[in-house]
Amino acid sequence: MQTKLAPEFQNMPDGQRAEAILRKCVHCGFCTATCPTYQLLGDELDGPRGRIYLIKQVLEGEMPTRKTQLHLDRCLTCRNCETTCPSGVQYGHLIDIGRKLVDERVPRPAGERAVRWALKEGLPSPLFAPAMKIGQAVRGLLPASLQAKVPPKQSAGLWPVRSHARKMLMLAGCVQPAMMPNINSATARVLDAAGIQAVLAAKAGCCGAVKFHLNDQDGGRAEMRRNIDAWWPYVEQGVEAVVMNASGCGVTVKEYGYIFKDEPAYADKAARISELTRDLSELLPVISEALQSARPELAGEVAKNSPKLAFHPPCTLQHGQQLRGGVEHYLGGLGFDIKVSSSEAHLCCGSAGTYSVLNPEIAYQLRDRKLANLGEMTPEVIVSANIGCITHLQSGTATPVRHWVEVLDGVLSNS
Repeated sequence: MQTKLAPEFQNMPDGQRAEAILRKCVHCGFCTATCPTYQLLGDELDGPRGRIYLIKQVLEGEMPTRKTQLHLDRCLTCRNCETTCPSGVQYGHLIDIGRKLVDERVPRPAGERAVRWALKEGLPSPLFAPAMKIGQAVRGLLPASLQAKVPPKQSAGLWPVRSHARKMLMLAGCVQPAMMPNINSATARVLDAAGIQAVLAAKAGCCGAVKFHLNDQDGGRAEMRRNIDAWWPYVEQGVEAVVMNASGCGVTVKEYGYIFKDEPAYADKAARISELTRDLSELLPVISEALQSARPELAGEVAKNSPKLAFHPPCTLQHGQQLRGGVEHYLGGLGFDIKVSSSEAHLCCGSAGTYSVLNPEIAYQLRDRKLANLGEMTPEVIVSANIGCITHLQSGTATPVRHWVEVLDGVLSNS
């Protein structure tokens, strides 16, 4: 795509990055076929190609409007278009730049600003956990729209106490310990069963994605630096990996190297952290081998006692991290009856971080569409790999929705 930057952007790093991305786009339109919002709305400006044109216009000096802002806001940042694109357009990076430039030029109404501020400051805050505890205590009195965002109180189970030679850092996350603490403890127990010790760095917190994608990029980077500083002593001691059991966090931490490449004080450390980062599913080959070696009878027990599973692969896993097939392959090898929908498994469920709060109408249409496709497999349990997807899908179905590691942990604990 031919682009001529306006003078104000020519020497700006964001302008130069955006131009390099734009020049890869060949207008083919393959991306529209896999864009959830284009599928729902049928508007060219609500698909990747249209949004790319809007960002190009801003970079060439045209003043954006509220309509520009709306079309960019409607993007789920699911990055399905990146999987489809034959030219390798890094759309996810471009939409972050475009939103930042548009928000600097188009003031939002006070109500929108207040909601977005509450999300970016509230979700990563230490006050989130006590607020969630109160919400869970009065959950039955809350309106249905709020109940959907407040899962019932969950027991986490015991954290393993054994020490192992193999050690991996694990990010606890910001909302997960308060909303679904069993995901973290189940992860630690499964790793423990495979001879790996999960280590938490006390000062690590939110991965930075919430603020970064709500256009507080400076705030997001501050949280990322804090994590790098918290993890670095363990990296120097030779920790084997940084494990992510929320794919939304994983895709962000894997991009720390890109985000800090122009910041000399953090560039090398950020690149190393990204290099070490693994989604939990990437450890399944090691976990599977260890479990089958220690318990040859396990597959038979799992096949006999485990529920029928339908797996929803999060966009941050299959498109953001380009990891596909691992969960169903290795859990199937351990004896689980697990399938992925043959219809629209590539499409977003509508959760997309804070999207379901900011764009509920689109988010719930996508949720119901996803659940209908998953329901055709008549699962006893729906499993996924990201807390946002899990809570969003659970709000629309009576079928239990869990992280796949919880199901694996449950079988190991009961067999």
